[in-house]
Amino acid sequence: MTSFAKTTLAKFATAILCLAWVDSVLAQELFELRSPAFDDNGKLQTKNAGKNPNVPSCIGDNVSPPLSWSGVPAGTKSLVALMDDQQGMNGLGVSHLVVYGIEPSLTGFAEGELGSASDKFVGGKNTLGTTVYLGPCPARGTGQHHYVITLIATDLDRSALAPGLTREELLRELKGHAKGAAGTVARFESP
Repeated sequence: MTSFAKTTLAKFATAILCLAWVDSVLAQELFELRSPAFDDNGKLQTKNAGKNPNVPSCIGDNVSPPLSWSGVPAGTKSLVALMDDQQGMNGLGVSHLVVYGIEPSLTGFAEGELGSASDKFVGGKNTLGTTVYLGPCPARGTGQHHYVITLIATDLDRSALAPGLTREELLRELKGHAKGAAGTVARFESP
């Protein structure tokens, strides 16, 4: 075989391997997070807002919205779910949900499921220090707030992290362990 033929054959083999790799990458399902209760950038319902008779903007029932996901990256050992309002507290931000240690085989949470302790997740601390869902209570007259819900795939075992971590503590622990993320945005405005 001539050197030209060997070079051509090597290039052809490399091209075939590259195409096979591209096909495998394209065949992987996209990591996605969504809610059957709202479209991405859609509005939360009043029942999803926080409930506190002493706070005029907490007009809801504190019912967590349903969430579903697909395409969890291969090798994921646990998932993390966060919900934040960066406009809250006059721009200082409000953490509404910090849960982790979620089994990667799960495909979602039903409506209201994140509002009470469960063996399906480890509760971290939100801004008020509770370990479950905290519904939105944006101050009246501040317009629509954007609630970013993020699902993070990790290579950490479900029990690797202690309960009660704040969002900031959790993110420090996740450095070097995140495998991918998916997210969606919900909006809410107090009337």
